[in-house]
Amino acid sequence: MTQKKLSFIDEVKRRRTFAIISHPDAGKTTLTEKFLLYGGAIRSAGSVKSRRSSKHAVSDWMEIEKQRGISVTSSVLQFEYNNFCINILDTPGHQDFSEDTYRTLMAADSAVMVIDSSKGVEDQTKKLFHVCKMRGIPIFTFINKLDRAGKDPFELLEDIEKVLGIRSYPMNWPIGEGKNFKGVFNRHKKQIEAFGGGNHGQSIAKAVRGDIYDEKFSDLLGSDLHEQIKSEMELLDIAGDDFNLEEILQGNLTPVFFGSALTNFGVEPFLESFLDITMPPKPRESNLGEIDPKSDNFSGFIFKIQANMNSAHRDRIAFLRICSGKFEKGMVVNHVQKNKKIRLAQPQQFLAQDRVIVDNAYPGDIIGIHDPGIFNIGDTLSENQSDLKYQGIPQFAPEHFAKVYTKNALKRKQFLKGITQLSEEGAIQVYRKPNIGVGELIIGVVGVLQFEVLEYRLKNEYGVDLVMERLPYRYIRWVEMDNFDSSTFSITMDTMIVENEEKDPVLLFQNEWSIKTVEERNKGVILREVSLLR
Repeated sequence: MTQKKLSFIDEVKRRRTFAIISHPDAGKTTLTEKFLLYGGAIRSAGSVKSRRSSKHAVSDWMEIEKQRGISVTSSVLQFEYNNFCINILDTPGHQDFSEDTYRTLMAADSAVMVIDSSKGVEDQTKKLFHVCKMRGIPIFTFINKLDRAGKDPFELLEDIEKVLGIRSYPMNWPIGEGKNFKGVFNRHKKQIEAFGGGNHGQSIAKAVRGDIYDEKFSDLLGSDLHEQIKSEMELLDIAGDDFNLEEILQGNLTPVFFGSALTNFGVEPFLESFLDITMPPKPRESNLGEIDPKSDNFSGFIFKIQANMNSAHRDRIAFLRICSGKFEKGMVVNHVQKNKKIRLAQPQQFLAQDRVIVDNAYPGDIIGIHDPGIFNIGDTLSENQSDLKYQGIPQFAPEHFAKVYTKNALKRKQFLKGITQLSEEGAIQVYRKPNIGVGELIIGVVGVLQFEVLEYRLKNEYGVDLVMERLPYRYIRWVEMDNFDSSTFSITMDTMIVENEEKDPVLLFQNEWSIKTVEERNKGVILREVSLLR
C-alpha cells in the first residue's frame, strides 16, 4: 500500500478497475499473472499450460481449474503499480461459463480484450466484445503470442475492424515475430523497445530503448528488421486511424498493443499506456439517476457470490463493487432489497485464493463480504439511502437442461444445500414443475461443461453423488402475463411449464416452432429471452 496518506478524492482518482476477456487459450490468465509480476504482487510467474506442474496460474484457485488448465470462475485480483491501485477481474474464457463473465463485466469500468495472433478474432471474443459494446465501456486490445508464428499485423487489425466493427489504433508495432520477435516500436513515445532474452517470462523483461533512426538498432535487431520497422511506421502514419482519446473512452476506437505474455515482451509498455489512457471510476446508473463515485454516501452492488473458496471453512463470499463513498470495516449499511441493516465486519480483498482483511476501500475496489445466505446477485448496499438500487444484472437463457437428484436419499439435505448455494452463485439455474414438491429439480445451464462442474462440486464440496438425466429442451422463455394460470395456459405437447425460485412461470421448448405456436395460442402473453435478477 502507499505510504503517504491520500485524500478520499485522490484515492478514487488512482483506481482502475477492468476485466480481461478472450476466447479460450488466447493467454488471458497468463497476461493477468504477468501484470501481478510487474506490480510486485508475485515474485515469479507460474505456467498455466503446465497442467501437471504444481505451479498453476495464481488466479485459478478451484481444483477443477488446475486439472483442466482453464478458468471456470471469475477471479478478483488487486495490486499496486506506479501509484495506481488496480483491480483486475479475470474472467472465464470458456464459452460454457460466459454467464459469469457477463455478470463480471457489469463491475468493470473497462475491458482488455486478448487476441491470439495466429487466430485473430474468435467466436467467444465476438460475444464478449458485444457485451462490452452494449455497456459502452472502453475496450483495449492486446494481441498476444507474438513469440509464435502468426498472422500479419495489418491483417489482424483488419480482422478486428471487419469482424467486430470497431476502429483500431496500434499503440505499438511488433518488430519481427515468432523466434525472431525482438521488441516493439512504441508510437506514443516514438521509440524502439528491444527486449532481451529473459528467462522464459518468469521475471521482468529488460528492454533497450531509443530513437528509431539510432544505428545501434541495426546491430540489435539486424539491418533487415530495422529497415522493415521504419517502412511499416511510415505506412501506418499515412494510412491508419488517428489517436482520439474521446473515441477510445466512448468505446468507438480500440487501442491495440502487440506482445507476448509468455515472454513478457510488450507487457510493461501495455500496462503503462493502459493506465495513462483509462479513467477512474465513472458515475453509475441507478433508480435515483447517476451516482457520483465521489459522493459521501457509501454504496455498491453484489455481482458475484462464491461458496467454498476456502475448503477448510466452507465459507461463502459475496463480491461487492464499490460505486460511491468510502468503505470502512465494521460500518452498518442498508441491504436495500431485504430492507434491513447489516454490519460489514470482515471485509476482504483478494489475490486469487489469498485474502486479507481490509480496513478501508474506495469506489472501483472489489471487496468480499461474508455471506450467511442473505445476499443475491444484483443486491444493492447503501449507507444512507435505503431506496437506492443499481441497475439489475441480466440472467441469461440456459441452452441445456437436466433433471437431477441424489443417489443417496440420506444425503438429500446436503444435496439441496449444494444446489441452492450454486444457484445463488449464478453457476446454475434451478426450476421445478408446479405443484410437485421438491423431489424433482430441473437444472438449466448456458454451457454443458457447467454440468460437469456441478457434479464435481457437489461431490467434492458437499459429499453428494449426483444422478443426472439430460432433457431435450433447447430454449427457455420467462412468461409475462396478467393472471397466468397453468391449468388454462395452452402449450404444445413438447413444451414444459416450470417455475423458478420466485415461483414465476417459465417455459421450456424443444424448438422455435413451439415458441411461436404458444405465443399465437395465448393472447396477451410476452415471452422474454432474458430475465433480470432481483
